[in-house]
Amino acid sequence: MTLQPPSSPQVTAEVPAPRPLPLKVALPMAVLAGLALLVALPPYGLWWLSPVGVALAGAAVHRRRLRAGFGLGFVAGLVLFVPLLVWTSFAAGWLPWMLLSFAEAVFMGLMGLAFAWVSPLVDRWRWAWPLVTGLFWVTMEASRDRAPFGGFPWGRLAFSQDDGPALRLAAYGGAPLVTFAVAAAGGALLALAWRAWRPTPRVRRPLGPVLGFALVAAALIAGPLLVPVAQPGSETATVAIVQGNVPRLGLDFNAQRRAVLDNHVAGTEKLAAEVAAGRQKQPDIVIWPENSSDIDPLRNTDAASVISRAADLIKAPILVGTVLRTDKPGDIENAGILWNPVTGPDREQIYVKRHPVPFAEYMPLRSIARLVTDKVDLVRNMLSGDRVGIIDSDAVTIGDVICFEVAYDDIVRDTVTAGAQVFAVQTNNATFNEAEARQQLAMVRLRAVEHGREALMSSTVGVSGFVGTDGRVHDSSGFNVAAVMVRDMRLGGTTTLATRLGHWPEMAMVALAVVALAGALPLRRRRRTTQQAGPVAGDDGTTEAR
Repeated sequence: MTLQPPSSPQVTAEVPAPRPLPLKVALPMAVLAGLALLVALPPYGLWWLSPVGVALAGAAVHRRRLRAGFGLGFVAGLVLFVPLLVWTSFAAGWLPWMLLSFAEAVFMGLMGLAFAWVSPLVDRWRWAWPLVTGLFWVTMEASRDRAPFGGFPWGRLAFSQDDGPALRLAAYGGAPLVTFAVAAAGGALLALAWRAWRPTPRVRRPLGPVLGFALVAAALIAGPLLVPVAQPGSETATVAIVQGNVPRLGLDFNAQRRAVLDNHVAGTEKLAAEVAAGRQKQPDIVIWPENSSDIDPLRNTDAASVISRAADLIKAPILVGTVLRTDKPGDIENAGILWNPVTGPDREQIYVKRHPVPFAEYMPLRSIARLVTDKVDLVRNMLSGDRVGIIDSDAVTIGDVICFEVAYDDIVRDTVTAGAQVFAVQTNNATFNEAEARQQLAMVRLRAVEHGREALMSSTVGVSGFVGTDGRVHDSSGFNVAAVMVRDMRLGGTTTLATRLGHWPEMAMVALAVVALAGALPLRRRRRTTQQAGPVAGDDGTTEAR
């Protein structure tokens, strides 16, 4: 028996394991991500920076510990939401502004945590990076669109694309599909940059994946230009918007109630004179904004009298935005009511706002909030309506949406499925600023494309305007000015795929995001187990500790 000498142990040259970017790099990237997402939105309108912001945020949290992923995502969220929502402080003060901004940033933080969690999955299958990124952004927005207290959808990726090609995708999957495309493009940019980066020059990397991610990003960003949008119907109705303006912007708007009503009456009477002189078309309906009569015209005879005079002179019904008092002191309703010539208010054609804004139009947990400050009692109790906003005049069936409701997918869709031929957003921006008004108009543009219905926004102070089914704005007004606009609107049109599918595309994407989170679990366990066994070959040819 011959004894063999012991074989010499094989030595594996250790290459540093994959690591996250240094914190001194990742933190500025998170800040830049928030800034990019901010300036992509109106009033800046640099829509092409949205994918860049997504990519920067993803790079900052990739391969980090979960707590660090949350923290960096939270930082990006603060940089986005604190300046984006500054207009909320004009009416409610700095504390609600900060609380709302921090609450929205928490959702960004949770998404950062989720991205950190799935790092092993996208390291193993790099092709999944754009897909996972799109799914997680849709899931994050779906969450904050609904919670807490009914959610607050402001600042969605989809709302940054009013001038971008991705807007056209709204006709096929609504705002969630637009968000998915923008975020997936950001994921492709991130994968492209990460793949092209060479921390180890000795490792040669094929160009195929780099080119593949570049093509995916280009297709997602520019490809929607080839996508058709819905065409409106052939019948038309002549619609007028009256933007009466207010004597002064700011919190004392409510002290100017009669002056604001008089401004809208005067604007309508001026339009009537133009029509009588043949210089303007006779409108089939006139749209006044939210709070154009903050005096309840169903209870106040003076308000009713001046509105009736305006309707009689213009010889067309007026959709009046008003605040209706109830029999219980302190309870009010934010409503649109159709006011006809001669016969006056049509009590069958009243829409009461279905989604009042918490902490601004009603106070959740009032008894608990009162323990913190007695100023909660300054917030009136606005009751929510229980029917879809359909206003049916002889000439046109209008889907009525009041102010912030345009941000909520289901409220706008409900009007279209109920038979709206066009939809109108009645809003009051007098206690905010022009940036908020332009952010709201961007939402109107998306909704017009999403549902294939021409739309309008009627504001007390601006910005008001008409929007076509391709998202283009027509005859828009300035801000803090009085204006009257008249346009022939095309009625109805084809029912888009987005309208037919409703929330199902979003729910499908949320379900797939959950699958991705679950799929990362065995990979994380494997990495944790094999870290003690030494380095193993990575998917890109490097040696890494799993």
